[in-house]
Amino acid sequence: MSEIYDAPESPRITRAVQWLLALNIGVYFLQLTLFGSDAVYSALALDPARFPTAWWTVGTYMFVHAWLAHLAFNMLTLWMFGADLELQWGTRRLLRFYFICGIGAGICVVVLNYLLPWGNPNTATIGSSGAIFGILMACALLFPTRTVLFWFVFPIQMKYFVMIFGVIAFLGSFSMNSGVSNFAHLGGLLFGYLLVKKPSLNFDVASPVRRGYREWKLQRAKKKFQVYLRKQPPGHDRWTH
Repeated sequence: MSEIYDAPESPRITRAVQWLLALNIGVYFLQLTLFGSDAVYSALALDPARFPTAWWTVGTYMFVHAWLAHLAFNMLTLWMFGADLELQWGTRRLLRFYFICGIGAGICVVVLNYLLPWGNPNTATIGSSGAIFGILMACALLFPTRTVLFWFVFPIQMKYFVMIFGVIAFLGSFSMNSGVSNFAHLGGLLFGYLLVKKPSLNFDVASPVRRGYREWKLQRAKKKFQVYLRKQPPGHDRWTH
């Protein structure tokens, strides 16, 4: 069972939040200057009809935003709630959580657009909302009674705040003409819930890479030592150094 923490009174810009803000803002800057939005959308947006050929888009779509208000709302939410999680979890865990929720939300977008009768595989998805909704879910589970301002006006407990957004996303998922990827929102909530409630499901995809690297270093060290032994003159005591 997940523990309930007391959140800090005021968030600050922590390291992981800084990196994520810089990455999202940087991609948006490239959209406006060097490459243009059409080129960025074509390369990075998640289009279920192009999956799995364009497999990388299940992770890149979350760094592309349609307009300034879209970017500003997501980044404001990241700053307001992501910093609290990083202070509790640490930088590495928050980054892993953010990327898993975002990629998991992208997978939900692909699957649900093909699986549901009202889905549309030819609709592209962009924005970090899937990862952001995962962060909101984590805060609702860890800081359920924390008071936040709904639409910056109405005080409400965190658990009810996220519940409202979840209901809105669920109802909106039946309409494909809203201009909002509610499948991504629901996917982010789902993965956020699973990662907090089931910490064993950490989906540490980098673990095999780290193990492989350690094994490679070990084998490399063994080969160097064997070469060293072969170069020693006859009668050399190989155990004396």
